[in-house]
Order: sequence, then C-alpha cells, then structure tokens
Amino acid sequence: MVTICVDAMGGDEPVEVVLEGISAALAADQNLNVLVAGPAEVVVPFCEGNARALPLAASEVIGMDEHPANAVHQKRDSSIVRGLEAVRKGSADGFFSAGSTGAIFAASARGVGRIRGIKRPCLAGAVPGASGRKTMFLDMGANPDATPEVLVQFAQMGRAYAKVALNVAEPTVALLSNGEEETKGSTASQEAFRALKEAGGSWFKGNAEGTDLLAGRYDVIVTDGFTGNVSLKTLEGTAKFILGEAKKATKKSPRAALGALLLKPALKDIAAQLSGDELGGAVLLGLKAPVIIGHGATSVDAVKNGTLVCARAVTGGLVQKITDELEAEKAAEEAAAAE
Repeated sequence: MVTICVDAMGGDEPVEVVLEGISAALAADQNLNVLVAGPAEVVVPFCEGNARALPLAASEVIGMDEHPANAVHQKRDSSIVRGLEAVRKGSADGFFSAGSTGAIFAASARGVGRIRGIKRPCLAGAVPGASGRKTMFLDMGANPDATPEVLVQFAQMGRAYAKVALNVAEPTVALLSNGEEETKGSTASQEAFRALKEAGGSWFKGNAEGTDLLAGRYDVIVTDGFTGNVSLKTLEGTAKFILGEAKKATKKSPRAALGALLLKPALKDIAAQLSGDELGGAVLLGLKAPVIIGHGATSVDAVKNGTLVCARAVTGGLVQKITDELEAEKAAEEAAAAE
C-alpha cells in the first residue's frame, strides 16, 4: 500500500472539489491510502465516510497571496507544512497540493529534504505534442538562474521522471534555445549545450526551438526557470486566446455556430491536454519523496490524477531513478578523469 498526503485546502476552488478528487483517486486505486491534511472540521468527517482515508488535522491555511517563506515560518500548523512533515516522518510516501507553489517549494526543502547531490530542486510538467508524444518540460519556474551543471542535473531528473510518468525507456533530451545550431543562444546557453553534450552522450539531441515545445520531437526539454516559466505562460495565453476567439466566432452566424458545435469535442480535448490535468500538475524533482503541485484553479480530475501520479512515482521508484542517474554521471566523470 502507498500513502499519499493530499492538502485539502490547496487551490482556489471550494474544498469539496479537492475532497471529491480524493474520493475518485481512492476508487481508482485499491492499493492507495490518502492522508488528508486540513482543518479537523473538514477532514475528520470526510475520512469517517471514506475507506482508506486518514485525517491529518491542521488548524492553519497558507493563502496564495502570502509571502511563501514567511508563511511557512509563521504557520507551522498549516496543511502544507504539516503534510510535508508527515512525508519526512514516514507517515506518507508523497505529497500533492494545489496550494501556493512558493510555500510548497519552501516547506519541501525543510520538510522533505533534497536527494544527496542535488543542487536545486526544479519544477517539471508534461506538455502535449502534435506527434502524440508528450514532452517533459523543466524547469517551469523554480530557479530563474541555473548554471550548466544545474541544467545537467535538471536533464537527468527529467529523464528519470519521463521513465516513470510517460513510460519512456530511454528518454531523449534537448536544450531550449533560439536555434538548433550549437552556436546559437546566449553565452550561458552555449555553455549549457557543451555541458549537456559531454554528460548526455546518446540521449542529448542538441538544441530545441520554441516551436518544438508542442511538436513532440523530444521526451525532455530543459531550460532555466525564468525561460521555462515565460514559455509556459506564453503557451497558456496563446491557448486561451485561440479558444476565446473561436468562441467569439460562433456568434457571428448560424453556420459558424454549427461548425463550433461539431468542433466542440475536439476543442475540449485540446483544452484538456493543455490544462495538465492528466498528470495533475507539476512535480518538484530533486526531493527525497515525490511532491506534486497542482494548478490553483484545479479540478476534480486534476486532484484525482495528481494523487494517482504521485503514488505511481512512489511505486515506480522515481527518487531511486534520479539517484541512479546521478551515480551514473558521477561514474562516467570518474572514468573519464582516470583515462
């Protein structure tokens, strides 16, 4: 049995949305237990009516608008802090929340701790591809600056997560840049290219352009958190613009309305793929246990899938796979130095 702690108070939606998502996850996986973190008056009644759900009473809630580090320090009895402490103590194997990304990031470093050798945890998520092949994209915003050495670790962690979440045996990696040629990009980008080329061997495929993000050409695309977050928000904004314009067009004529009705299933499918609900959100890689962060405007399906993916990361040995990637890189470096 795997136990995942879920923050009942995470997200912008009513708590009932999170609780319904937990119920759906429990129904989907009979080998799953859920530790539900939140106010006693919320979690105790819910757990009494749901098999394999256990309450974790927390009297405080960290809001989306609060300063992350200050909130984590001041609200020690919050659902985020208590939930991550439960993972550290072994009461849960992983953690899911649609709450404040900054607060989860700050509390995770203290509550769960980093894998030995990891310099910086990072946020990774899957984006859909035109080829039908999903791409793991990281860093999505945790580290605005990243050295070449750190980007190599991001690539290794992204490969490990692609093996678990996307079931890819030998994931390929590309570096996000402004051209495919090795000489493209800033000085920092070119240095990162050389570091990845040296470390990656056959799995590093060179530079990827912005148009490759949704093309499905690579299993993993890596960049710093600043570029990654801007790219992600650009994709989200573009998707909202296109869907919004399509909706406006339906009001211009009966023919357009009929066309929109026929296209509605396809448009809903596109929106669902871009939402990230299928994997529940982004995973915070580099920690001693899986931590998944959902979107603030989460849904029942996102909570369900985020909980299930977190459990799959546990059973799939995500942390061990990341450790193995790091050890393989270290062994390769030592062998090269000995030659």
